Amino acid sequence: MTSSRRRAGTGVPARLGPMTRAFTRRGFLASALAGAGAAAGGMLLQSCSRAPVSAPRPAPVPRPLAVPPLAPSTVDGGVRTFRLTAAPGTSGFLAGRDTPTWGYDAPFGGPTLRAARGERVRVHVTSRLPERTSTHWHGMVLPAAADGGPYSPIEPGATWSPEWTIDQPAATLWYHPHPHPHGVTGRHVHRGLAGLFVIDDSADGADGGIPLPHRYGVDDVPVVVTDRVFTADGAFDEAHRNAHGLLGDTLLVNGTVAPYLVATTARIRLRLLDASPARCYRFARSDGRPLVLVGTDSGLLPAPRPVPDVLLTPGECAEVLLDLEPGRPVILRSVPHDLGAVSGTERTIGARDTRDVLQIRPAAVLAPALPLPDRLPHEPGPEPAPGTRVRRFELGDDTIDGRSMDMTRIDEVVPAGAEEVWELANVHSRPHNLHVHDARGQVLSAAGRPVPAAERCWKDTVYVPPRTTTRVLLRFGRHPDPAVPYMYHCHLLHHEDQGMMGQFVVVPPGTADVPRTLAAGVGGHHG
Repeated sequence: MTSSRRRAGTGVPARLGPMTRAFTRRGFLASALAGAGAAAGGMLLQSCSRAPVSAPRPAPVPRPLAVPPLAPSTVDGGVRTFRLTAAPGTSGFLAGRDTPTWGYDAPFGGPTLRAARGERVRVHVTSRLPERTSTHWHGMVLPAAADGGPYSPIEPGATWSPEWTIDQPAATLWYHPHPHPHGVTGRHVHRGLAGLFVIDDSADGADGGIPLPHRYGVDDVPVVVTDRVFTADGAFDEAHRNAHGLLGDTLLVNGTVAPYLVATTARIRLRLLDASPARCYRFARSDGRPLVLVGTDSGLLPAPRPVPDVLLTPGECAEVLLDLEPGRPVILRSVPHDLGAVSGTERTIGARDTRDVLQIRPAAVLAPALPLPDRLPHEPGPEPAPGTRVRRFELGDDTIDGRSMDMTRIDEVVPAGAEEVWELANVHSRPHNLHVHDARGQVLSAAGRPVPAAERCWKDTVYVPPRTTTRVLLRFGRHPDPAVPYMYHCHLLHHEDQGMMGQFVVVPPGTADVPRTLAAGVGGHHG
């Protein structure tokens, strides 16, 4: 391999994936399954200057889980068209109190967009918000002009209409704001702007004919998990944050407090998303039975994997199966976990908490489940070839390679369709994860331990524990555009908003002398 030790201020990738066990215990197998690395020690980080104070309230009454609707679409001329409107609203999370929120086609959250591999899609996104926003298709491989980052701002009252062809395997992705300037993304997501984008391998949504649950809202259920602190009048508390951002004391699942799901089938598929600004979740069953992991951020696994638990950091997704018994409830719970930092640090991202996420109430009679397949439709990952480009990135406090985000600076230049190894060295005591736009990758090694090829999974976001290095083989999209950059950044949103982000452009292979500076305001406004 050829190696380029990146100059200060070069690009950052995404280190991907859910983890399935505390690092200090069954670390290697877990990290292999989820694509995450083993953790190292760290020092106590500063906490917030003033602890959040939530309003006193009685224990919440369990409510049926709200399932985001499938977004309607039309097909004309070979293009599937969706329409979304981002607007302020009011939500009733707490009894007797209204909460001002933002959402897509809803007071909070957004509908699930669903399309098949190979389809041409167009999304008209209209903003009724009082300030500039954007809508990023997280995990999607697509042209930079359609990516929805800070170079595609949507002004109040305007509509942005990206169009692209879906060219990646079945996966659970999501969409959320990604505007500029710094400090805005976390606030927009915190107010409620987020939804899933599900890619199917076939137009019938049946996972290429394999017997996985696929009836949306019945046995194939989205579980978008986030957390909030409420003020005395019911509003979201946006004022109190620690070194990692806003940590809530109340979980919202698809916008529901204390949710339960009535299951009518003996097996259900949950599409998990950690949409929190800072909180990490280690999902496990309350009855001690394993979860069956079938998918990660960017695709299905080679085969179903029984795992004791699945750990997600902000921005990560996973698909799990739960086998159920008639009339026997089970709780999907987040349990304490080890992120490789000292306990004081881990408390600030929720790693020491036990939280009930979703109660599942099986009916007295359940529709039977088909036998699990031995194999899943899975795109094998590449192996680093001789001469593969290697880039190294140092993740610091709120910086990458000691530099903060600069919209006028191009940090990296990547050939279209390239496969590169990105070495992610977390040189700080803070936990970080990283998300890279326009790329899918597989973890080759974590904390010096190789991940066998048969156990790798596709990821777009990956956790990098303190004082460790993770090597990721990334496969980039084939849409050159030297004028519009993509982003790579920490997905703990406070870190991103503090400047822990870089940008790269994708160019035709063999291109030389690419400008490394951009004029302020490049990318245009939709308004």
